Amino acid sequence: MQLKSLAWCLLSGLLIVASVPPWGWWICAFFGIALLDRILSGQTASKRFFRGFSVGLIWALVGTIWMVDLTPPGWIINSIVHAGFMGMASLIVPKNQGRRVALVGAITLAELGRWSWPFGGIPLATLAQGQADGPLAPVVRVGGSLLLVALVVAIGVALSAACDGRKANKQSAFTIVGAFIFLVVSGVLASLSPQGHSVEEIEVAIVQGGGPQRTRATPSGASIVFANQVEANQSVKEGTDLILWPENVVNPDPPTNFPLSDRLYGDNASEILSSEAKRLNAVLIPGWFHQDDEDAAANLNYSTAISPNGVVVDRYDKVRTVPFGEFVPLRSFIEIFAADLLPARDVQPGTDSAVLETEAGNFGVAISWEVFFDHRVRDAIKDGGEILLNPTNGASYWLTIVQTQQIASSRLRALETGRWVLQAAPTGFSAIINPHGDVVQRTSISEQAVLHSTVEKRSGLTWATKAGIWPMFILSIVLILIGHKKPEEIESTNFG
Repeated sequence: MQLKSLAWCLLSGLLIVASVPPWGWWICAFFGIALLDRILSGQTASKRFFRGFSVGLIWALVGTIWMVDLTPPGWIINSIVHAGFMGMASLIVPKNQGRRVALVGAITLAELGRWSWPFGGIPLATLAQGQADGPLAPVVRVGGSLLLVALVVAIGVALSAACDGRKANKQSAFTIVGAFIFLVVSGVLASLSPQGHSVEEIEVAIVQGGGPQRTRATPSGASIVFANQVEANQSVKEGTDLILWPENVVNPDPPTNFPLSDRLYGDNASEILSSEAKRLNAVLIPGWFHQDDEDAAANLNYSTAISPNGVVVDRYDKVRTVPFGEFVPLRSFIEIFAADLLPARDVQPGTDSAVLETEAGNFGVAISWEVFFDHRVRDAIKDGGEILLNPTNGASYWLTIVQTQQIASSRLRALETGRWVLQAAPTGFSAIINPHGDVVQRTSISEQAVLHSTVEKRSGLTWATKAGIWPMFILSIVLILIGHKKPEEIESTNFG
């Protein structure tokens, strides 16, 4: 690839990733896509692939750079997979101006692909997350995050068409008008889509124990984390109906090689939690992580619902677990090269409904990573979730990239479902997000804090929750086919 062409690819990738949290300059995505369209114009299939691959590689390397501190090989592998999807999206569009219509469908499918494969998908640094704070976000009520992706690409190619200048033709005008109509129709439908309705108001508290970032799970650290949570819980106000604790802050495995004072036993933890629920006369939902009593080769990651009388009334085990963090794909092969760097046991995924039924209400649950997946949240809401809970743990991460992207995902899930979202993290960010996707409250990193708020239990389904991905999947295929039917009209550009 020529140096000039590589520079344009670099700029396109950087513009796209600049729209993604923590930077969040959402408007940059349109210009990044416009530039991608220009550098694909008139190119051979191999050049289209490598240019799309290069854009995707820069986008992923920067957008997930926090992985360097956790798993450098994982960072590289994830970036190459992301780049591969973008390369394929660029390959399957035609080189003529029909590519602009096809590119909308192709990039939408590429985003869907990497959200789903490999290892269950890695939906990080997505185009949709970059628009969570932008004016287009409400369209997710209609077609989910995929519709938001399609709109971003449509606006981007329309900007590219507007730059055709004297080379502009009917297809340029068609692209601009088509994108405008797509935008208007999506906006109108978003305003018409059901958004759910209030059933009852309750008082909630989100408890963040605090502590330093970039910490790893250790036996002695588990007791400190739990103690921090209990200490913070003393600030919960009377009259609270629901108390949410973060993911895996209760780790009751007794490490025999540590002093007794550093051990946290399951019975003691259970007694303390029961006592806190009774003291505050509230439903308490803590996150647990420990070795499976029935399978010594597996761990468990789950949340329990403890009633105001101190009894556990329900439990949800995490279904979508984190590749290389909570389970190791191809473990026997990878252990040959990096056995010391892998978790000793895989988390056993749950199979039950993602709803905790309590006397305070029915709460949909997406534990940590699951909130990045719209289908996990759809399942929770369809099963009767009146509020969405997202207990999470980002304490081991470097920087705040993944935490800000998780907030963006939670905002999109709130809009998609018409539900309040309560996010609890041990060291931040914890947040309360309303059904319009607005962050009502948010903690800072590492602080000990309790967020109190009055929120609504809600009922009803948006169109996106009812329909899922299929309308956008079909539309994307149709747009690719339409793009390939356009006549061969290759324009020359100055982009190599």
